[in-house]
Amino acid sequence: MKLVPLGDRVVLKQLVAEETTKSGIVLPGQAQEKPQQAEVVAVGPGGMVDGKEVKMEVAVGDQVIYSKYAGTEVKLDGEEYIIVKQNDILAVVK
Repeated sequence: MKLVPLGDRVVLKQLVAEETTKSGIVLPGQAQEKPQQAEVVAVGPGGMVDGKEVKMEVAVGDQVIYSKYAGTEVKLDGEEYIIVKQNDILAVVK
């Protein structure tokens, strides 16, 4: 199956959190905070959203930073994805 976002939505695949701090301390799974950095997997067509023209500014493969509590988590074929609106994406990492 494949996720195809509608409107100004973007499908993200969260990047794996580091399990060791810079000082060498290993963090157990529950102590780790989910990273807010993800890779763009799919991008909606944009177009008219809420009466305004929306141009999609991210592309598949971009690494982005998104708002901490944004989006809807979805599990598909054993993989976890997050679907967010484009305005929940704060920056593109270059």
